[in-house]
Amino acid sequence: MLFRRFSLIVYALLILIPLLVVVLTSMKTLQETFANPLGLPANGLNIDNYVAIFQEQTMAGYFMNSVIVTLFSVTFTLLFASMIAFGITRLSSWLGNILFTLFTLGMMVPAQVIMVPLYSLMLDLGLTNSLVGLILVNVSTTLPIAVFILTGFMKTLPKELFEASTIDGAGNWQMFTRVAIPLSLPSLSATAIFLFVMHWNDLLYPLLFITDNAYKTLPLALLEFQGQYSTNYPMLFTGVIIASAPMVIAYVFLQRFFVAGMTAGAVKG
Repeated sequence: MLFRRFSLIVYALLILIPLLVVVLTSMKTLQETFANPLGLPANGLNIDNYVAIFQEQTMAGYFMNSVIVTLFSVTFTLLFASMIAFGITRLSSWLGNILFTLFTLGMMVPAQVIMVPLYSLMLDLGLTNSLVGLILVNVSTTLPIAVFILTGFMKTLPKELFEASTIDGAGNWQMFTRVAIPLSLPSLSATAIFLFVMHWNDLLYPLLFITDNAYKTLPLALLEFQGQYSTNYPMLFTGVIIASAPMVIAYVFLQRFFVAGMTAGAVKG
């Protein structure tokens, strides 16, 4: 027991100390950072960097672009993935297994492999430098893993419920909206948080498809604080905290749904 507590304390310190250094650095000037990288800020809780990052940079625009891309990407991915997962569970076993295997194979293709054909396709469609194009890319690339998660959960739902709703005259759409979706809320919540973190932190696809400042997202904006010969660490760490804040807030309010979704089905036979 003593060793376990000691291990937990060491693990907590390994997580919290770097986070504390980032927070303290965001409250320093560039000169203070280089003079005393691990020391306390000379002016205490100085929020000048947080004020400056919104006044001097177009951070508000980048933040809103990230919000738009993330919300629409998560919403459309969950919508399509839940319908596909329900369809797979309702199809005959061999056809459902084939479709499920095809979507599972999509998870095995590295993003680097599809970058060139994907960019060529988006260029032909005129969707580069566009939030709509970035949302379409996000939905298409994360759809396989969302289908994988939701199909695994929907397969655990009792078939008797669907048979009973069929006897009551419900069609597939009524079974999907009135039976499958309400019962799948824990799994949908866990998948939504997972997708939210993926899309909010994504740098690869925005870096590939977005070059216009008007459409840049937060991860791209953070690169502006890193130059070829020097890096503005206080502003960079301030941007990191601003970019991380929505994920922390979302997890604090939705953690019970996330835990419920991760453990759902664990006690089912």
